[in-house]
Amino acid sequence: MFTGGASPSAPAPPACPAWLMTAVASWGENAEDAYDQGLVELGLGDSRLIEVQGAFLPLGFEATPPQPLPMGSLVECHLATAYAYDGATACAGVAWAACQTPEGEECAVVAKIITDLDYEETESMLKRNLQRRLASRDLEVISFDVAVDEVTAAKEHHGVAMAALILPESLKLSGGQSTGRVRTGGLTRTATDAIESASRRVDTKAPAAPAMRPGAPRPKTKGDGTDFSL
Repeated sequence: MFTGGASPSAPAPPACPAWLMTAVASWGENAEDAYDQGLVELGLGDSRLIEVQGAFLPLGFEATPPQPLPMGSLVECHLATAYAYDGATACAGVAWAACQTPEGEECAVVAKIITDLDYEETESMLKRNLQRRLASRDLEVISFDVAVDEVTAAKEHHGVAMAALILPESLKLSGGQSTGRVRTGGLTRTATDAIESASRRVDTKAPAAPAMRPGAPRPKTKGDGTDFSL
């Protein structure tokens, strides 16, 4: 009889779980105050953050529902923060894509953006940024998701719009688990080639992930029919 531990038939947990979150704060006394309020809304108010740059995510990346983080935890995240003041508007967004190399290896990339444009334009620019990153690395999309949020600062107050891809377990990965082999074949396409090719353009809109809170169930996307291949 099975008495404890994980069920033998239960799937193994992902090596690098992560989730998209967005938040806004429009009543900051100053920019730092608005930023701190945004972190609390993101569920990162009690965490120590490492903001990372670059396109590639650790191997083993898998999108999961948001989870509450322990107080004082050290968390890696790709964070986009757009500031506004006194009635101005700003947008921030983050997107990820699970991909495959020409050699058949799976990987994932991330893109982010901040603008003073409206929600729709920012979302469109974010997806184009993600497309260029995929094209310049000769990657084929398997699945993707985007999250964009917009803030209008209150009168004589500071505001922020924040979007983040939060990776709470990535710092625990060893070097052998978080990196792959060197790609020796070279890259065969450029972002410009992919974007200018009308037959392979991707202009259709993907569903944007709404602002989410830790512990809330993640809604299902309806982008199954969206052609996001490059």
